[in-house]
Amino acid sequence: MSPRRRPARRPGARLRRAVLNALGLGVFVVAVFPVCWMVSTAFKPNDEIFATTPHPLPAHPTLRHFDTVLTGKVAGVPFWHYFANSAIVATATVAVSGLLALLAATAVARFRFRFRTGFLVMLLVVQMVPAEALVIPLFTDLARLDLLNDLAGLIAVYVAFALPFGVWMLRGFVAAVPRELEEAAALDGAGPLRTFFRVVLPLVAPGLIATSIFSFITAWNEFLFAFTFLKDQDKATLPIMLQFFFGRSGNDWGPIMAASTLFTVPVIGFFLLVHRRLAGPGLTAGAVRA
Repeated sequence: MSPRRRPARRPGARLRRAVLNALGLGVFVVAVFPVCWMVSTAFKPNDEIFATTPHPLPAHPTLRHFDTVLTGKVAGVPFWHYFANSAIVATATVAVSGLLALLAATAVARFRFRFRTGFLVMLLVVQMVPAEALVIPLFTDLARLDLLNDLAGLIAVYVAFALPFGVWMLRGFVAAVPRELEEAAALDGAGPLRTFFRVVLPLVAPGLIATSIFSFITAWNEFLFAFTFLKDQDKATLPIMLQFFFGRSGNDWGPIMAASTLFTVPVIGFFLLVHRRLAGPGLTAGAVRA
């Protein structure tokens, strides 16, 4: 028998595909252009930054702005101190929110208890509340707990904001794990903890990585709560540092763009480090590990 020929594509399908590709390309350009302009401006000397005719690429690249940010002090504090504070806050937020979200998602997906539906609805309602409306209540709570001007209080706030999304995301991953795999592990003599770490955890790892990326970006980029809750400059994070380059008489755009470029590098690095786990091994690999 002759091989079956594929049906020819209709002109309407080709046009639709071309339109979708054009829209996707347009979205990509709109999203990437500000980042490219930021990086380009970071390497431009001041005369090119304020030139009447802007150019996309620097004609005479310079590292002067990066040297100003890395070796100088902003409000009396070096750049690496701000970086260390942001790293501590972001790392702790990812670790604590990931652990709590995984445990809560496992409980919601595996057990039936009273007010379970109400708990899930509450998670959605919490995400709908504007962050600006919670500044004063959170400020009052942290003051009562003596956590103002403390990185621990800021971490607690970020964990609270990252948990609803993490629980909803991981709930679907945990629910997708067949119970038969856990039962098979139990028949083989594995206890609850070993079953959880050897069967459930490898299968929900892609979801855990996705929530970790969200938590990391939330803690790394947040400005409002950090600016409100932290008083001492030596406890400030990178977003607070950036606002010191903006002044009443003018903005120092070179260091602003250089600091912003350095600010985005850890986020990109964190994503490149964990993005392979987003396409995890799947159910088969989890079953083999069990």
